[in-house]
Amino acid sequence: MLVKHWMTREVVTLTPERSMMKAAKLLKEKNIGRLPIVNDDGELVGLVSDRDVKEASPSKATTLDMHELYYLLSEIKLKDIMTRKVLTVSEDDTIEKAAVILQEKKIGGLPVVDSENKCIGIITNTDVFKVLIEITGVRHGGVQMGLRLSNDPGFLSPVLDYLKDNKARVMSVLTSFEPIQENMRDVFIRIRDMDKADLNRLREGIAERFELMYWVRDSVNSLTK
Repeated sequence: MLVKHWMTREVVTLTPERSMMKAAKLLKEKNIGRLPIVNDDGELVGLVSDRDVKEASPSKATTLDMHELYYLLSEIKLKDIMTRKVLTVSEDDTIEKAAVILQEKKIGGLPVVDSENKCIGIITNTDVFKVLIEITGVRHGGVQMGLRLSNDPGFLSPVLDYLKDNKARVMSVLTSFEPIQENMRDVFIRIRDMDKADLNRLREGIAERFELMYWVRDSVNSLTK
């Protein structure tokens, strides 16, 4: 899964000479948390977040009158408050790599740049959530089972064969890279919904043959309410 397939391409940007007031207005109007700052050639030179704007704004306890306050805000330029060392990804990086950076650096979004450092998109936490939803198929409901299996080669084949033999249709398969215990791996399989009696028989068969950690049936109606 590549960043270019999930990123937002229509990115709102500003130049360093624009005022903080303009940035604050755009952040509110567009309901976004950050603005890439680019030069006249479209090259990324910084980033301004809603936090940057709040921290640079006068305190509510200020003694300035309204005219003085607006004048001050219009005089503060984005080049004065922007973060200059910006973490970025390319459109050919994986979503997984972007997710690691977002999580480890505790940030909400990453500008996407091309080989000339021009801003061509942005990838956010929300986009990563969308990926998780899409690859699991949870919007279509079904049943997810959590299994603890051996990490030996071919460990998954017996499970998939058993599901196939019992007419279960697999929607997604995810595995945990970090083993919970030596030579074991957690596997999460989602199958399409089936008749209740068939599901009960399938669950009993899975539990008899494998280490079943949990079995959850997701209802599409309950997810969208």
